Amino acid sequence: MWTVAQLAADLAAGRTTSRRLTEEALTRIADPAGEGKRAFIKVYADDALAQADFSDRLRKSGVRRSLVDGLPVSIKDLFDVAGDVTRAGSKILRIEAKEDAAAVARLRAAGAVFVGRTNMVEFAFGVTGLNPHYGTPKNPWDRKTGRVPGGSSSGAAVAQADGMCVMALGSDTRGSVRVPAALCGVTGFKPTVRRVPREGAFPLSYTLDSIGPLANSVACCAAYDAVLAGEPIAPLPELSPALRLLVPNTEVRNDLDREVAEAFASTVEKLGRAGARITEKPVPAFDRQAEYFKGGGYAGAEAYTIHSSRADRLSEFDPRVAKRLLLGKDLSAADYVQFGLLRAQYQREVEAELAAYDAFLLPTTPCIAPPIAEVDASDDAFFRWNTRILRTVGLVNFLDGCAVSLPCQPKGAAPVGLMVCGPAMSDRRILAVAAAIERTLRAG
Repeated sequence: MWTVAQLAADLAAGRTTSRRLTEEALTRIADPAGEGKRAFIKVYADDALAQADFSDRLRKSGVRRSLVDGLPVSIKDLFDVAGDVTRAGSKILRIEAKEDAAAVARLRAAGAVFVGRTNMVEFAFGVTGLNPHYGTPKNPWDRKTGRVPGGSSSGAAVAQADGMCVMALGSDTRGSVRVPAALCGVTGFKPTVRRVPREGAFPLSYTLDSIGPLANSVACCAAYDAVLAGEPIAPLPELSPALRLLVPNTEVRNDLDREVAEAFASTVEKLGRAGARITEKPVPAFDRQAEYFKGGGYAGAEAYTIHSSRADRLSEFDPRVAKRLLLGKDLSAADYVQFGLLRAQYQREVEAELAAYDAFLLPTTPCIAPPIAEVDASDDAFFRWNTRILRTVGLVNFLDGCAVSLPCQPKGAAPVGLMVCGPAMSDRRILAVAAAIERTLRAG
């Protein structure tokens, strides 16, 4: 399993090269037995090798641009890459990018090697991972059954879980980093919106979109988060296991899959044994999501506005994306104003609850990854699964908070995500809390 710390040490010691790592990633992408052809919409094979060779030449001359210099990464298809076309997982969008998106430019300056553009739910509007235009990449945990990867950063999670990159760049509007990370068994981080610039990233919601990494550990996510936020890469503070953790008693914890309920309960128990002070109590604000996301909420209203110029081409959209977009048509200006008032009240209420704690914990998703055939069986099945999968994660987006999803399942079991959450601008603290939890879980 690739990690930033291990690979940076190997590169520094001459045990490997950027070219060798990039060739390994490209080999994994091209493997006909794998999911590369569905996980990626476009592969930058020649460019990636040229970038890797440049990194190796710089390193030989004593130059290292950052800790992540020379490491292969993937880019979700909604980010502009200079000289390429941005489609956002669709067949009708074609943005010929003249310059890199801000997040891509920061990765490039840090020495990232771009191996390709990853598949996604069309226009990032959904969390199952299905895409009728480019195919749906199968979850690496269970290819035989053919399970959903989660979305909207579907290809990103599959690429990460299958060793096709060291980090996969994703976006999260209502769980689009954390959901696929949880279902595919990798780590994902959703930052506070304003920490990472969004210029050059095709929007779903002007209010809620955030940009974050999927990787193989919390420390890896933290390293790339620093690059994306324009901050120095520094080790996370090593916190004691004696954390103050809130486990909300909320309706989003009802009707969990057995695997999720058992993994979450076992994780909370382990943390308690390790010294964490666990408090379980109701957080009433978490049980009012029907108000926060009426008609799709901010994303529904804003996505309809974003795509209004394409209203005469809805027949060319994924039909299920088109249906969700049309929900926003019925939202009024009064509804939109009300979202803002509700959000301000929600933020005050939740931030007051969190003041005494280091983080709050929830299962990232209420279920393990369902079979693609079951989700895709009908529109009713699709919307039922989509609603179920996203019911927990949006609590953090509406808060304008930050959250890490990290694997918490027993070895060999279906992937289950633990979500470690905090309020706006507590990002580095939440990453440190998540790293402490990760150490406790790995210690058994």
